[in-house]
Amino acid sequence: MRDYRKLVDFVWLEQGMAKSKKKAEVVFLVCDETGDMNYILRRKPGGEKLKLKKYSPRLRKHTLHSEKKK
Repeated sequence: MRDYRKLVDFVWLEQGMAKSKKKAEVVFLVCDETGDMNYILRRKPGGEKLKLKKYSPRLRKHTLHSEKKK
């Protein structure tokens, strides 16, 4: 039974089904007006930087927030 298990794992890896995925990275959304880091997101690397209109607790209104890596 053990030999069968090893064979299945080997075939699984050879076929490329167990490829490693890109890990999600932690990204902060920073308020453009105050500079506060109000939101934390986990997203896959690549693509364009986010610019979202989110609520700023300090200003008590919605402002533009842009993505910043730590």
